[in-house]
Amino acid sequence: MNLHIRNARVIDPRTRRDTPGSIFVSDGKIAALDTPPPGFVSEREFDASGLVACPGLIDVCARLREPGSEHKATIASETRAAARGGITTLCCPPDTDPVIDEPASVELIYRRVEDAGYATVCPLGALTQGLRGEMLAEMGALKAAGCVGVSNAWEPVSDTRVMRRAFEYAATHDLAVFIQAYDEWLGKNGCANEGPVATRLGLPGVPIVAETVALAQMLELVAATGARVHFSQLSAARSLELVRAARDAGLNVSADVSMNHLHLSENDLLGFNSLCHVRPPLRSERDRDALRAGLRDGTLSAVCSDHQPHEPDAKLAPFPSTEPGISGLDTLLSLALKLVAENALPLLRALEALTSGPADILGIPRGSLAAGTRADICLFDADAQWEVSETSLCSAGHNTPFAGWPLPGRVRAVAIAGQLHEFPD
Repeated sequence: MNLHIRNARVIDPRTRRDTPGSIFVSDGKIAALDTPPPGFVSEREFDASGLVACPGLIDVCARLREPGSEHKATIASETRAAARGGITTLCCPPDTDPVIDEPASVELIYRRVEDAGYATVCPLGALTQGLRGEMLAEMGALKAAGCVGVSNAWEPVSDTRVMRRAFEYAATHDLAVFIQAYDEWLGKNGCANEGPVATRLGLPGVPIVAETVALAQMLELVAATGARVHFSQLSAARSLELVRAARDAGLNVSADVSMNHLHLSENDLLGFNSLCHVRPPLRSERDRDALRAGLRDGTLSAVCSDHQPHEPDAKLAPFPSTEPGISGLDTLLSLALKLVAENALPLLRALEALTSGPADILGIPRGSLAAGTRADICLFDADAQWEVSETSLCSAGHNTPFAGWPLPGRVRAVAIAGQLHEFPD
């Protein structure tokens, strides 16, 4: 279908464009901007007056719960929620059941995504077989099946010799390694940031060194192997200092932050609010502000939702026994726009961290509105206001600490490979 999106405020962080214009889509790709290509005949027109048109958002970490935990959510429900939130591409970690450690698991995910017909999914393959940290997974076969990188998720690889070999093996296949920087022994049994809030609540703490010690170790292995490594969901100011130093030394590393850690801090745990139980834990306000600064200056390349939908019972036990995670697909764009409204980020930088930045991390040709690229487009009303509630969330998971928050920005439509989905209120 030939699609003409007209009267939009077209923002493309990749090219630094922010001007009014039109987008012409043909055969699932961007055919041209502003002026129709020769012979273009529109079959459908969308009036985007008052709307921003930007590349479809890309989320580098979202757990879809399928296969293995369909009582929490499914690929169909979460890719639909992603599209409603302007997210056209999701990256899912390999800690499903079964683990994504063989091509058949990858193929299953792609089939379910195709059946759903909404946002697309880029799976990460397992770094080690069964995520047990012992034997390396067949990374070449996983890449051939469609994995964009490899990870051991939150499962530890205690044998550093295995990790070094994994880095070397991934480098030979030009696969990025996605790392959760976490020392399992330093953070053992912890559920809150080690500090005055955890002490006051009597909660076992996770010290910042649980992140920085693991991060420093991984950076040494990067220097030794030349692997391309991405650090997921950093939470502390000190971690950003280590990443900056590594980049200055020429190491091929990148990092992201979850949207939760840009808005919340350990103070939000007061009252034992289990909806704020996340991993890594929410840190101090100083760390939160440092993460915002790291996003502004480019130390952090992307913001992810770290989407983890849960059934209600998962958050009803005593705080340490509740399952960590926040449902974040529905609020990702609006929370980014809230940072813009608070002058914490320029709009172009906020959208860059949700589009071209994640695309570069995943190594996929998306996150742009340039002619010839896949027509993944998000159309949103930046001035619209909505309130987060169970009825306003599309995800199967309603576990969010942002309930009751008034947020800016509402997605009115997305195009996924040129197919337009409209979302009237």
